[in-house]
Amino acid sequence: MLYDLNIAWSPSTTTAELERTLRFSSQLGYNVVALNHTLDAPLPSKLANPLPRFPTPPSPPQPQNTTTTTTTTGRLPTILYRITIAFTDPSQNPQLAKAAQAYDLVAVRPQSEKAFQAACLTVQDASLISLDLSTRQPFYFRPKPCMAAVSRGLRFEICYSRAILASPGSGGGGVDARARANFAGNVAQLVRATRGRGIVISSEAGAAMGLRAPADVVNLLAVWGLSPERGMEGLRANPRGVVVNEGIKRSGFRGVVDIVGVAERSAEEEKKKGGAVGVGEGRGVVPVNKDSKKRKNGDAEGGDAQPVSKRQAKKLKAALRRKEVEGKEPQS
Repeated sequence: MLYDLNIAWSPSTTTAELERTLRFSSQLGYNVVALNHTLDAPLPSKLANPLPRFPTPPSPPQPQNTTTTTTTTGRLPTILYRITIAFTDPSQNPQLAKAAQAYDLVAVRPQSEKAFQAACLTVQDASLISLDLSTRQPFYFRPKPCMAAVSRGLRFEICYSRAILASPGSGGGGVDARARANFAGNVAQLVRATRGRGIVISSEAGAAMGLRAPADVVNLLAVWGLSPERGMEGLRANPRGVVVNEGIKRSGFRGVVDIVGVAERSAEEEKKKGGAVGVGEGRGVVPVNKDSKKRKNGDAEGGDAQPVSKRQAKKLKAALRRKEVEGKEPQS
């Protein structure tokens, strides 16, 4: 499955335009996409999810001679809802726990060196560190905090749409050269700092023109230092891990245990349970068998006795020898 965890949304985006973008992403091969709502910290006291809802109907069975292009035409992918919180000072309290209750995915966008250090080392309840790589960053991507974030389970997001589309200030006459230069330098620096690990590739496209096919994205980032193997991980394994982990956090017990169902006992287990006396049964104590005491002290009806020590065995052998000698002596 292919993932695009950043389809940009704003209040000015119409539902028809957004639906057209989602359908085009499905035609390109993306199976799961996330609508992204960006807010600045601190969050409002009453946080509501304003993203439009697109119920995904179950796909009807297709004939065997239908090609892949026709099966994906006019169908919406699986849609998730995400919030990206931009903050400059760690003391602003992004309130990520509150955002996790209203959205499926939570990401942070640090805009200063202190915020980047906090996002890598201390911020909880977030799974993505989203960076606007088309602008000049006020800090360097150093290996130590970046690898610490990867080891904590965080993922760095690379959004490619701003490097292939014209910026608003360029008048629409081609791609902004400065934005592309910044993007190339930042991607190369981030790949060196993380060694290509823990990278998620997204589009951050606000329209269908900002989307590219997965093969084109991998080839594009390979020019700037990201190997094709790591590029495919950024479209498949890494975003899938983000989605699964966020789902477990919301459905499992403390994000660790997810109880699906309890298996029924088999007939053999029921027989064993019926032939044993349970001591403290139902409280996690192992049942004790009836014959355990007999096996310990010896069965009165000629069962196996308790094993004797070497010293006792020598004494028994000596007693048997004495009896044999006494039996061989002639009687007077």
